[in-house]
Amino acid sequence: MGEEGQAPQRRRWVTGSEFERIYGPQVPMSPEQARDLLAGLEIPWWVAGGWAIEAFSGAARPHEDIDLSVFRRDLPVLRRHLEPHLHLWAASNEGLVHLAPDRAMPDHAEQVWLREHALAPWIGEFVLNPDRDGLWQSKRDPGFSAPLADVTWERDGIRYLAPEIVLSHKVATGRPKDDDDLAAALPLLGAEQRDFLARFVTTHAPDHPWRARLEQA
Repeated sequence: MGEEGQAPQRRRWVTGSEFERIYGPQVPMSPEQARDLLAGLEIPWWVAGGWAIEAFSGAARPHEDIDLSVFRRDLPVLRRHLEPHLHLWAASNEGLVHLAPDRAMPDHAEQVWLREHALAPWIGEFVLNPDRDGLWQSKRDPGFSAPLADVTWERDGIRYLAPEIVLSHKVATGRPKDDDDLAAALPLLGAEQRDFLARFVTTHAPDHPWRARLEQA
């Protein structure tokens, strides 16, 4: 595949083995390894996805990848930090584009994938999060924005996306591991967190099977 080979951004229905056959293997970093890689980075970054649920709940499970996030506005700083050590690729539904140091990030791309070189596995991906006047903005509900400190929490030098926010992102995917993440986190959510998630499901996915579980919680 050439530098701009048509490898669409991973779809929700692609399994781990199918993903590797198309894009190559993944050996994701742990949050602790990400912390080490990003030491000295002077912009906020945070862990989302399944790793954030595991950190919150303490329920360990396998992870095919690691979802890291930064504000899109901070991408130039992230690139300067990573480019001496890794190859960066812009990912979108239009394909993968190698982000050579002098190449602009395509406007339509919303993720940056990382690997050491072409023969090395992918070690992680950064989702570029929008902001509204400096506030974190939800990609699932653009009308919702909040200070980053209100939608994240920290432990051991690692910032994680709040579990109710992570679970709201998982409403659209319908994977067994998402159900497992809900089961692990739901008993530990506070009343405000459960109410947030219940309102999100009622508003954005009223027929979702999680609605009944949240109403019973």
